[in-house]
Amino acid sequence: AILGPPEVNVSSCPNCINVTIKLPASHFREQGKLQSLIDIYKELYYEITLKSLDGEHKRPRQTTTEEVFSTVIEDLYPSRNYCVSVVVTASLNKHSIPSPWKCVTADSEARQGYHEVAVAGAICVALVIGAVVKCVHAAGFILPKISLPHTLV
Repeated sequence: AILGPPEVNVSSCPNCINVTIKLPASHFREQGKLQSLIDIYKELYYEITLKSLDGEHKRPRQTTTEEVFSTVIEDLYPSRNYCVSVVVTASLNKHSIPSPWKCVTADSEARQGYHEVAVAGAICVALVIGAVVKCVHAAGFILPKISLPHTLV
């Protein structure tokens, strides 16, 4: 029997991508009930190939005992497009079909920095207003200086 292809979905996170994998269905039945690949093999291996501008990189082989699971690929360049393909194998079955490529752009950390930018902008505006008020006051338009009699000068 040939395993695959698994169902793969990718979503972006800051400097990373989240890969959700659903194991392929099996066609084995036991007492009329469709068996999952986990029922048959107990443990499966999956290997993710990551494709970007730098080329293709095979990630280390991992094991799973779940039908649907997620893994995060970290330390990626922000705002860069990444594609993944997953292949599932079993210890007794190396015949498999990889998933079609699924692509996503890794988020940049900057999206989370909007709040800091807004606060810094507000502080700058406050400083500019303060400087304008100070200049206008110094020019004598606000609270003009009371002129003292010459005897006190």
